Amino acid sequence: MRSGVLSAALSVLAITAYGAPSSTAKRSLKITPKVVIISLFPPEAAVWYNISQFNVLAHNITVPGLSPLYPEVHCTESGDVCQVTAGESEINAATSLSALSLSPLFNMTETYFMIAGIAGVNPNYATIGGPALQYEIDAREIPSNFSTGYFPLSTTGPGQYPTSFYGTEVFEVNDALKKKVMAVSLARKATLVDSPIAAAFRQLYPQSVAKAGPAIYECDTATSDNYYHGKLLSDTFSTYATFITNGTAKYCATAQEDNAIAAALLRSAKHGFVDFSRFIIMRSLANFDQQGEGQTATQSLLYTSSGGFPLSLANLFNAGIEVVQDIRQNWSTEYQKGIKPTNYIGDVFGTLGGTPDFGPGGTFSVFKRELPSNKWHLMT
Repeated sequence: MRSGVLSAALSVLAITAYGAPSSTAKRSLKITPKVVIISLFPPEAAVWYNISQFNVLAHNITVPGLSPLYPEVHCTESGDVCQVTAGESEINAATSLSALSLSPLFNMTETYFMIAGIAGVNPNYATIGGPALQYEIDAREIPSNFSTGYFPLSTTGPGQYPTSFYGTEVFEVNDALKKKVMAVSLARKATLVDSPIAAAFRQLYPQSVAKAGPAIYECDTATSDNYYHGKLLSDTFSTYATFITNGTAKYCATAQEDNAIAAALLRSAKHGFVDFSRFIIMRSLANFDQQGEGQTATQSLLYTSSGGFPLSLANLFNAGIEVVQDIRQNWSTEYQKGIKPTNYIGDVFGTLGGTPDFGPGGTFSVFKRELPSNKWHLMT
């Protein structure tokens, strides 16, 4: 119901801004992208501008509801590729993608959405260059028998499985599409760049994968608006990611927006505006989420330079362009019909149908956090 209200409101704004064409004209004017590239802040967006492969600055379309800092969607002349800067953090990302996916200016029922952003990296699973709804108690005040000050909502301590969910804790995406993207990037042998500064910095970490040069990895991301850093917090979030997914997740990257964007797209998919099975998350790894040998967490976060930031931006494009071009070039033969999922996709509630293979499953019923009925009536 609320998504319908939002869609109607955006329709009014769009017609006011662009006149009131006939229903036939409105359908013909809709832009139908094959790919939407989702950037989160200007350095990530800039790698897609002024490139030889296509020009996303051919059309700059103001979309009501996008960030006031980045109010336009940028599209190629034909509209087959578009790029949007959603803004950093969960709230910016969710509101921007909700506005875009519900916009009457676009038909995105067959569009592939690709997050193309940088992230922090767990050195146990990857190297540089290439959600957690919890209670929190300050580490100085945690009980002596607590391993961490973070523990899931609706529990009384670390290691307990939550009994209620908001629905945004975990999202599972299309594994077949992920493998397709991996195959494209690896088969095309995307050229990933490195630097002496980054190579030297990586030697501070004992893990062999952390010492290695930039590469393409298949793993899972964690979303948090807290820019956490340090081995203890990295271990906490890694444990939580494995725990909340029944042992299936391999946490390697940390960012602020992935679950928020997934939530916006899933809700739009529920009502047929987009296809959640066409959602790609590509993160290029700019910094480690913890200190190396001989460092404190504070030194690592504030007073060292890994050299990973410029590499992550360059390699974000180097790997991402292969995926975008493959979708464009093989649209009618492979991508237009979609890549059929071989796994469950969606949230812990089964919003899009199917049975989640994470969360409580058959152990007990999922309790959805809701307002008591008396408060709901008072608010309406």
